[in-house]
Amino acid sequence: MRIREIHVFQKDLRLKQPYTMAGTELTSLDSTIVKLVSDSGLSGWGETCPLGCAYQPEHAPGARAALSQMAPALIGESALAPLLLRRRMDASLNGHRQAKAAIDIALMDLIGKHHGLRVCDLLGGAVSERIPSYYAIGIDSPEESARLALEMADQGYPRLQIKCGGRSIDEDIAVIHRIWETVGNRVRLAVDANRSLSRRDTLFLSQACERIPVVIEQPCNSMEEIAAIRSQLRHPVYLDENTESVSDVLRAIALGVCDGFGLKLTRLGGLNAFATVRDICAAATLPHSCDDTSGGDIIAAACVHAGATVAPELLEGVWIGAPYYSEHYDPENGIAVTGGYLELPQSPGLGINPDESRIGRLTASFS
Repeated sequence: MRIREIHVFQKDLRLKQPYTMAGTELTSLDSTIVKLVSDSGLSGWGETCPLGCAYQPEHAPGARAALSQMAPALIGESALAPLLLRRRMDASLNGHRQAKAAIDIALMDLIGKHHGLRVCDLLGGAVSERIPSYYAIGIDSPEESARLALEMADQGYPRLQIKCGGRSIDEDIAVIHRIWETVGNRVRLAVDANRSLSRRDTLFLSQACERIPVVIEQPCNSMEEIAAIRSQLRHPVYLDENTESVSDVLRAIALGVCDGFGLKLTRLGGLNAFATVRDICAAATLPHSCDDTSGGDIIAAACVHAGATVAPELLEGVWIGAPYYSEHYDPENGIAVTGGYLELPQSPGLGINPDESRIGRLTASFS
C-alpha cells in the first residue's frame, strides 16, 4: 500500500468563549487537516493546530507551507512504514515537527484501518478504555475561577489546570488559594504559567502556596531559569513548552530540572515520537499528560489513543479542545468528555470519520 494523494485543509475553530492564558486571549483557532489517500482507496486523517501565532515558534500558515514543501516527496512512498516516511520528511525539510506530526497521525490512522487495528494497538496496546481528562481554567478573578473549578469538579474531572501569569503575581496567588478553599482534595491541581513568570515570581508563588498540593507547570521561559531556582521551590515542577523534541526530554531528565511533563503530540512530531517519550518517561518514572495545543476531533482522537497506552500511575490526563468548541468533524463519533473522562474509540485507526463538509476549505492537493 502506497500513498497516492495528499490533501490539505484549513479550518477555523470558533471558541464558545475567549480562551485566556498568560498575555493571550483567543476567540478562534486556525487548524490544518491532512488527508492521506492510499492506492488501495483507504484514507487516513491527521491534524495540527497551534495555539495562535505567539505561543510557540510554529504557526498555522507555516504548517501548511511545510506540508506543501514535503508532500510531493511523499507521493508513492510506502503507507506501511512510518519510520521510513519520517526519515523521508526529514530529508525533505528540516524541523517543522508540527506539520510532520499531521502526516504521522494520518499515516497511523491509515495503517490501523489497513490492518483492522486501533491506533492504540499499533502503539503497544490500551491499558484502559476510559481515559481521565482534565480542564484548563483560564485567567480570571478568584471568584469566577473558583466557581468554574467547582463546576468542573462536580462534572467529574479528576484534575484541573489553573492558568496564571501576565498579571500581578498576587492575583495568581489569590486565585490558587480560592480554588483550593473551594474544591480541596476533590481534584488534583496544576498551576500553568506557560513560561510567563520570572524566577522571583515563581518563588513568590511557590512560597505563598506552600501548603497547597499543586504542580507548577512551565513557570519560566527556559530550563536554565528553572534550574537556578529548583532547590528553593516547594512544589513539583513539570515542563511543557521546553519539550519540543525527544532530545529536549532527555536533556531535562539529565539535568534533573523537572518531576514530570505536559506533553504535546504535534510539538514532539506525532504519535511515534510520543511513544518514544512515553517509554523514556516510564523508564525514569516521570508522570506526564498527553495533549495537544488544540484542534478538533482528529487530534483529540490521536491524544486519547496515545494516552490509553500510558501506565495509569504516570498519566496525568488527556486534555482535548472539545469542551471549548461547539462542533465536531464527525457528528456521530466525535471525541467528547463525559463525566471528566474520555471513551476510547472502538473502530480501526483513529476511530472517527470526518465529514468533509465540516473540515474547512481545501488549500492544496498532491498526487
